[in-house]
Amino acid sequence: MRFARRISTEPEINLIPFIDVLLVVLIFLMMTTTYGRLTQLDLRLPQADTTPQQERPHEIRINVSSDGQFLVQKTVVPASVAALAQALALAAKEVSNPLVVISADARASHQSVMLVLEAAQSSGLQQITFSAQTRSQTTTLP
Repeated sequence: MRFARRISTEPEINLIPFIDVLLVVLIFLMMTTTYGRLTQLDLRLPQADTTPQQERPHEIRINVSSDGQFLVQKTVVPASVAALAQALALAAKEVSNPLVVISADARASHQSVMLVLEAAQSSGLQQITFSAQTRSQTTTLP
């Protein structure tokens, strides 16, 4: 008696589901990865090689200290946008075509400087600049 031989077919591996799963895992890893290396940059503020700037009569000087105190034309102002805007508007009435000069301490928070910029915008002042420290005045920060 002759038995029929089974023709064995070689099993096929379907790679499409495997690729789909790997793609989903790759997308998941890309979305959840924190970029710790970018947040650990050691930033140092730039210093300018310029001569000391002379006082100009149309300037409104704002000093921002490292502990968050604000001085507008050597007058202490509370740390709020409304108070800063009022002080800037008052100082702008005394001069024509005012230029706002922000002198912020190197250790002052960015939020403090942003408060000054927001107050200047709300009081209608558009000419804003920052003062820099010359290299000869540079001191090392702790």
